[in-house]
Amino acid sequence: MLLISPDGVEEALDCAKAAEHLDIVDVKKPDEGSLGANYPWVIRAIRDAVPAGKPVSATVGDVPYKPGTVAQAALGAAVSGASYIKVGLYGCTTPEQAVEVMRGVVRAVKDHSPEAFVVASGYADAHRIGCVNPLALPDIAHRSGADAAMLDTAIKDGTRLFDHVPPDVCAEFVRLSHAYGLRAALAGSVKARDLGELTRIGTDIVGVRGAVCEGGDRDTGRIVPALVADFRAEMDRHAREHATLAPAAS
Repeated sequence: MLLISPDGVEEALDCAKAAEHLDIVDVKKPDEGSLGANYPWVIRAIRDAVPAGKPVSATVGDVPYKPGTVAQAALGAAVSGASYIKVGLYGCTTPEQAVEVMRGVVRAVKDHSPEAFVVASGYADAHRIGCVNPLALPDIAHRSGADAAMLDTAIKDGTRLFDHVPPDVCAEFVRLSHAYGLRAALAGSVKARDLGELTRIGTDIVGVRGAVCEGGDRDTGRIVPALVADFRAEMDRHAREHATLAPAAS
């Protein structure tokens, strides 16, 4: 699945023009961090702007270890129209803290909307910010009752997912997620050239922004529908090639 992250209503309208090429529209506020939370009214407006059958995801933020605060924020995103709720466990330094935060989120969101999809998000560059180890995320998601585990990059300085978590470690992240019955999502300055590896290791959701923006710039560039279409075409090409090779490999 392809997840695209507009930063506001205008970009969401651009995503709507490319709706056939993407699976999830993800609402975030890049100037507040890699998983920066946008306003409730922006989530509502984007929900109204994209086709009714297209899921809307919303980030709750790069959150602190404050379980009650985060649970309320997650509920706010769900009430505002998001069916995928992503929580960046930025301020959690131990798995136990992360599980406590995510259990509160899962309860708050699913009490309101049982079919909502909750994503426990960690950071490939966790060593730079002191949060939980990337390979702890699948277990955290499982223990808390979340539906998916995700990795992104916390510091947007041009380094990429694979610069911090090599493909073989990402493969282990995906394997652990699948072993718990979770979906595995990967993001972090992902480029089209990464799609071969992401497909090979069985990634369920690929999240991008910069790769489909003008000039490849997530901060100053705007999402371009044609770039979304091109990225999806490349993604589908790798999926077809992998499907062809898989029987031979087995």
